[in-house]
Amino acid sequence: MEQPARQYGSGASSTSAAARTLLIDLEGGLLRSELLMEALFSSPGRVLARFGAGGRPGMAALCDILAKAEIDTARLPYDSDVLNQALAARARGEKIYLVADRFGDHAASIAAHLGFDGVVAPVDLAAGELPFDRDGTTRIGAHSRGRAGLKTWAKALRVYQYAKNTLVFVPVITAHQLNLASFGSALLAFLAFSACASGAYLMNDLLDLAADRQHPTKRHRALASGDLPISSALMAIPVLWLFAVAASLCISPLFLAVLGAYLATTIAYSLVLKRKMLVDIVTLAGLYTLRIVAGAVGVGVVLSEWLLIFSLFVFTSLALIKRFSELSMRESAGLADPSNRDYRVTDLHVIGALAAASAMNAVTVFSLYVSSSAVTPLYSRPWMLWLLNPLLLYWFGRALMMAHRREMPDDPILYAFRDGPSRIAVAAMICIMLAAI
Repeated sequence: MEQPARQYGSGASSTSAAARTLLIDLEGGLLRSELLMEALFSSPGRVLARFGAGGRPGMAALCDILAKAEIDTARLPYDSDVLNQALAARARGEKIYLVADRFGDHAASIAAHLGFDGVVAPVDLAAGELPFDRDGTTRIGAHSRGRAGLKTWAKALRVYQYAKNTLVFVPVITAHQLNLASFGSALLAFLAFSACASGAYLMNDLLDLAADRQHPTKRHRALASGDLPISSALMAIPVLWLFAVAASLCISPLFLAVLGAYLATTIAYSLVLKRKMLVDIVTLAGLYTLRIVAGAVGVGVVLSEWLLIFSLFVFTSLALIKRFSELSMRESAGLADPSNRDYRVTDLHVIGALAAASAMNAVTVFSLYVSSSAVTPLYSRPWMLWLLNPLLLYWFGRALMMAHRREMPDDPILYAFRDGPSRIAVAAMICIMLAAI
């Protein structure tokens, strides 16, 4: 909880308002984050490149580099209550100083941005070497904000995104392996992918801190808003990945290899690939399809090439719809082109056309599958599968229309779980598939 302001000097009550001074601890008081971590993740690639080329290994060299890192002081997560107290003090004519014991240049930049009068170090406070009269001084010190709660962690780990990992159950259903052992293996695969994905989400949010804080909705993410300390996220990432490895080994070494490929691709996506036009789309489609491959490996079934081709077109369309939604939101808000993506708002029409084309290709592939000889051994009533075509056309069309109307703020797969008509369409598809067996 917030620590109340402290009074210095016995003669403060008689000090005039103009002579009063408010001291605010930067870390733990004003800033809802850690300045060292903010410097590190302000531009991690540039920081690491300078560290590697510096020729002076060690923490001292790293601290020197971090002291010169560029931090966007306008978008740091500040404590609103502390800022309100500072505004009230300024209205009373008080001087305001930040108290910071490291990264003096960064602290000075923050003070200048907020219109404060300067920065003092704790050692100067102890020695009494101050640019103001000690009498009439109050201080808002560092205070404990408490540990992040379950809701904050669930938000940071993106538990709601686990819906995507239900794709590992697709091979169980399509191969008609509807037994307890297969579902148990698929469930373990689901947990492994969820833990692995959560670690990747944390890493991605750390690398995207600066960009997320400029985004109208992503700035509310746990790390970007300061609700979750950066250091806590750094500790959670290896724990999540170790759990994913342990769960994978309980399935098979081959499954672990598939999960490793997923993680390596995810890291490459976070670092490089997501900034490449259309390469990010193909990568996302591949990551979705890899979940289905992992499900097949986990339960030990042979994956149909029809399912692979169908999945690739479906997930390419969904990735394009997601990018379309993001760009259309920026267009509606009057925002500039995204800084961490190689797309422009003017690309909207092309992306929408590509999404529609991929969706129609997916329906075409499914129609060819239903009319092929491969479907006969698996289904006693294969003709019923033709009923899936109008449902697929409806859902893809609805997803494109909702994205065009700026009414799809989520990932399309997550949207399907939250949208009533989409849930009905998906449930109908499942019932038709089960009836066709």
